[in-house]
Order: sequence, then C-alpha cells, then structure tokens
Amino acid sequence: MLEQMLIYPLKNIMRKKGRSFITILGVAIGVCSVIIINSIGVFGTTAVNTEIESLGLGGLTIAAKNSSIPLGRDELNTIKSIDGVISAMPVFAENSEALSSFGKSENSIIWGIDSNAKDIVSLKTVYGRDISRSDIVNNACVCVVDQTFARNMFGKDNAVGHMITLTIKGNTQDFKIAGVIKTGSGLLQSAMGSYVPNFIYVPYTTVQHLTGAASYNQIITKADSCTDLSVLSRAIEKKLTALNSESKESYKITNLAKQKESLTNILSIVTSILSAVSAVSLIVAGLSIMTVMLVSVGERKREIGIKKAIGAGRAVIVREFLSEALILSFTGCILGAVMSFFMVLAGGMLVNSSSLSADLKTVIVTCIISLLSGVVFGGYPALKASKLNPANSLRSL
Repeated sequence: MLEQMLIYPLKNIMRKKGRSFITILGVAIGVCSVIIINSIGVFGTTAVNTEIESLGLGGLTIAAKNSSIPLGRDELNTIKSIDGVISAMPVFAENSEALSSFGKSENSIIWGIDSNAKDIVSLKTVYGRDISRSDIVNNACVCVVDQTFARNMFGKDNAVGHMITLTIKGNTQDFKIAGVIKTGSGLLQSAMGSYVPNFIYVPYTTVQHLTGAASYNQIITKADSCTDLSVLSRAIEKKLTALNSESKESYKITNLAKQKESLTNILSIVTSILSAVSAVSLIVAGLSIMTVMLVSVGERKREIGIKKAIGAGRAVIVREFLSEALILSFTGCILGAVMSFFMVLAGGMLVNSSSLSADLKTVIVTCIISLLSGVVFGGYPALKASKLNPANSLRSL
C-alpha cells in the first residue's frame, strides 16, 4: 500500500523532474497569489478602519443646513447634556496651503478643534504638547502637526518651535508649532503620499477669530458604546428643535458609524472579488496537473499493461495516479504558502506595519481547495489509466 501511495508516485515524478517542477510551480503561484491578495485586502480594510477611527468617525456629526441656523455654544452645551454623549466639540475644517520659513509648501486641511479633542479623536503626541484650554481662551496662533508634515517641511520629526504660515479663507497668519502627533495608524498618508493632505490642528477659536465665523462648521460627538446612535440622533434633533423652535429639520445629523460600516463592507466585497479572480490561477494549475497526468498515462501504457497483466486491479492504478496528482498539488501548496509568507513579511517591512500578515485560516482554506482541485483534475487521467486494456497497452509499444 505504501509503495502504491508514495514510493511509486514519487519515482514517477522524479523521472521527469523539469516537467514536475513546472507543474508544482504553477500550483505554488496560484496558492501564493490567493493568499497575498487576501492578505492585502484584509490589511487595507484594517488600515482604512484604523484611519477612520483615528479621525473620530465613530459617532455623530451635527451641522446646520444653512447659515441662518445657529450652531454655537448653546447648541454645544445642549448636545453635551444628552444621555449617551460622552464628549462633544466644535469643529472647523478649512483647506489651506502651509508655508514654512524655508519656502517649502504643503497642501493641508486645517482642523479647528477644542482642547478636549483627545476625548474624541485619536491623537498621540510624539513631541511637544496638545492644544490647551489656554490656547482656546486666548485665540492662540499655535498648531499641532503630524510627523509626515514635519518631516516633509523641516526634514525631521521634531518640528516643535518652528513657524509655519497658514492662509485660512484669505487670511494669512503665522502659527507656531506646539506639538507633533501621530494621527491613528498613519498608513494612508504613508502609502498614498501626496494624495492624502496633511492635517494641521489649531484652536477652533483662532479659526473663528480669523474668519469672523459666528457659528461652528459642525459639532462632532463621541457616544457611549452601549448607545444606539439612531436613537441618540433623534434625541439630539429633538433637543436642538426645542432650543430653537424655528430650526425644525434644519440640522443635518450624520451617523458616521454607518458610513464606516458601509465602507468596510465595500472593501470586504472588493477583497472577495479579487481573491476569487486570483483563485482562477488554482484552476489553471489544476488543468496543468491533468495535462501532465494525461501525458504520463500515454508514456506509461506499457507499465500499466504489465501491472494489470500480473493482477493489479483498477483501484490500484487509480490510487497510484491519484497519489501522484496529490503529491504534485501538496508540494505546490507548501511551496506557495512559504512563498506567500516571505512575500507578505517583506511587504509588512516595506510599509512598516505588523498588521500585514498571512491569515492562517486563508492559508488552510486555499491549500484545501488546491488539494481538492488536484484530486478532481487528477481523477480523469487516473480513471483513463485504469480502463486501459492490458493487451492493447503491451502491444502499443
């Protein structure tokens, strides 16, 4: 039995080393491509989710539908008093070009935030300090930038104390860098470079002072994890309407968690589609196994005839050829899994992230599918070999 399942098939594979290696390599490439594409998809989904969460997009944002509707301190305090709201802060978002004292410029988005920003937005201070309450009260011209911005503008991560010039709605003002932060994972900015603008955080009162804005652009909230955001949204709308009776249905409340969920679903679908496309290579590899096995049947007619003539049954022939197909497929799986592991590891080092890794479940499922394809595509040549007439096989050569 061991000879039929292992020794004979290995001997037959070693007779044609070049052909066997190419077949194994085809299976390995198929397995490797599926694992790598799936790993990249999972990594991309995780990176985007991390980046979204780092921006505080897990709660609700409240904005007035037109400029005549108030959205100020009273509305902010009202929102903060609602059950389920952990924290809330006013936000201003303005596009700007940042100019350093060395003449370098970067396209940026200016975020006017409150001193409690860390309660809502994931900001990890690397150098210096955050926006303080004193900065808010005094309309201070200070800012906090991310590491990527500091490195691009000043050639180093620690840019605390340097000056940059910002233009907000036509108003140009010099700002002193008070701190350098790492926002979320930083993966999107690292991977997409200039396609993702830099974020610069300044006191929201400073933005109001420079632009003359009486109302906030929007108010962003962080909700308790046990709170139903749909219920909270209705409660906020009810409270704001009670505060300003003429403002019924004049506020736009956006559930950012739902948008995040929709984006995650889209990314998952894209990953599944790409994995399915790459799985076609497994079918191609299976066809190559069938082709090689059919050629092998034609070359070994005399050997098959002799075996059947001395008493080998159809089951013995089928078992031997299926074992050969399985060995080719299994070897290709192992090689493909090893290749994907090192390629994913190299990719993780390239983007400086440990979250890019090959999922064990994906590896196992891919290998099982590959082995099954080896059985399916190796089955026809095995059956064909078992049906050969011994006399005709001996006479053909």
